Amino acid sequence: MEIIRNQEFGGERPLFARHNIKLENVTIHAGESALKECSDIDAIGCCFEGKYPFWHVDRFSITDCIFTEGARAALWYSRNIHMKSTLVEAPKMFRDMNGIRLTDVKIPNAQETLWHCTDIEADNVSVEHADYIFMHCADIKLNNWSQQGNYSFQYCHNVEIHNAKIDSKDAFWNTENVTVYDTELTGEYLGWYSNNLRLVRCKISGTQPLCYCKNLILEDCIFEPDSDLAFEESYVDAKVNSMITSVKNPTSGIIRAKGYGEIILDDNIKAPANCKIETI
Repeated sequence: MEIIRNQEFGGERPLFARHNIKLENVTIHAGESALKECSDIDAIGCCFEGKYPFWHVDRFSITDCIFTEGARAALWYSRNIHMKSTLVEAPKMFRDMNGIRLTDVKIPNAQETLWHCTDIEADNVSVEHADYIFMHCADIKLNNWSQQGNYSFQYCHNVEIHNAKIDSKDAFWNTENVTVYDTELTGEYLGWYSNNLRLVRCKISGTQPLCYCKNLILEDCIFEPDSDLAFEESYVDAKVNSMITSVKNPTSGIIRAKGYGEIILDDNIKAPANCKIETI
């Protein structure tokens, strides 16, 4: 493996189509596509300042690096990356990619990040300003995930999340096959139009959660007082270990909770309109 150490590059495509190289303490200054069409790249302690540094790259690792704000859209159309202990200040990271591993990563400006990606695993990752993160992604596993940003996980498939804090309006819309364990979910309109959404030991906050859902399952969850007007037009099997402020027109299934502030069953309820609502 060729080692490139303590050097600086700029301009357009300075390391184009290079293979089997290690970058140590390298700075990529303003420019475009520094490592386009490369493979088998290890970057350690590097700083990326220019746009689009990793496009069409296969098999690469990024450790103890920094992507400044100028390195926007840094990783697109690439495969098989492991990013570790890295600060990503640039927006619009990770597009049309497969095989993403993130460990101990911070992304404080995660706007429009992780779109159209598959096979994603993340552990101990925090993202902020993450509007529209994970748009149209699939096969996702997250652990110790911390997120602030709205409209997340829309149109995602096959998602598993453990021990997370997710602050997101309109999270999990139009998703399929999502399971979330031991997580704090804060935000309005959680999970609308989802199919096979399962929440286990989660704390839920925000108005009108879990409406228009199919095959919705809740196991030992907690509803905060602001989680009102829940389950409208949903097919639900729920066990809630708290009061629910209000339930409105669930379509079918069973809801069990410690109590209810209000149960609304009006002329707008959809057939078969046979959901059981019980107190435990």
